[in-house]
Amino acid sequence: RRRLVLALPLWAIAARQARSQVEAGFDHRHAAWEALLRQHVLVSADGHASRLRYAALQLQRSQLRAYLDTLSSLAEPSYAAWTRPQQLAFLINAYNAFTVELVRTRYPQVASIKDLGSLLRSPWKKSFFRLLGRERSLDDLEHGLIRAPGVFDDARVHVALVCASIGCPMLRNEAYVAERLDAQLDDAMRRFLSDRSRNRYDAASGTLWVSRIFDWYGKDFERGGQGTGSLRSLFARHAEQLAPTPQDQAALRAGRYRLDFLDYDWGLNDAR
Repeated sequence: RRRLVLALPLWAIAARQARSQVEAGFDHRHAAWEALLRQHVLVSADGHASRLRYAALQLQRSQLRAYLDTLSSLAEPSYAAWTRPQQLAFLINAYNAFTVELVRTRYPQVASIKDLGSLLRSPWKKSFFRLLGRERSLDDLEHGLIRAPGVFDDARVHVALVCASIGCPMLRNEAYVAERLDAQLDDAMRRFLSDRSRNRYDAASGTLWVSRIFDWYGKDFERGGQGTGSLRSLFARHAEQLAPTPQDQAALRAGRYRLDFLDYDWGLNDAR
């Protein structure tokens, strides 16, 4: 008798793989999260920006919740035994996934992540998830763990952490993973600086207009490491992404420009 074989959906395959990995240890491929990203992140034609299909993701909220539960169940001693790339990949993925979950709880009645806060407390200060044995907020995760001085000291995290807004760097359609983390962060920086809506050189005025992120976190880029000893050294390194002509790129490398910051678009990064 012939059996009818049904193809499992991508999320089901990823969930099965994740469960088997958890039985032997934490899944450092973050397969369950990657499966959701592959399905619901829409990358722009130029590859420099993305939107998220929140409406479709709502239909798979149990899969998102299952992934978040695996993050929350991790014990701090296990985390402490990991390599630094494993730790940082875990924290970046956690930040992005919990941000998506926060938006999802109020979607579609939300036009901006700022709508999820109040006059007394921003959405980033709201404690709504458990991680490494404590109730935490997104600010706890970003500023207390990822940006803690002397731990990672990598300013590139600012193009990896996504605040569910159009002005943010793009949400990748893949998870961050330890073995490719350095290349992924470099690629995220290139893509962000290549986006003319958020970073661009105006030759007529000699002004380099960049995202407000570089204003808010300028000191992180001045700590050194990864070629970011200063904002100007970072922009010189990425002159080809920021300016279209060799002449303009030379001006950026020589530091012959005025630096200014663009307004930040807090609209929801919704693919709708």
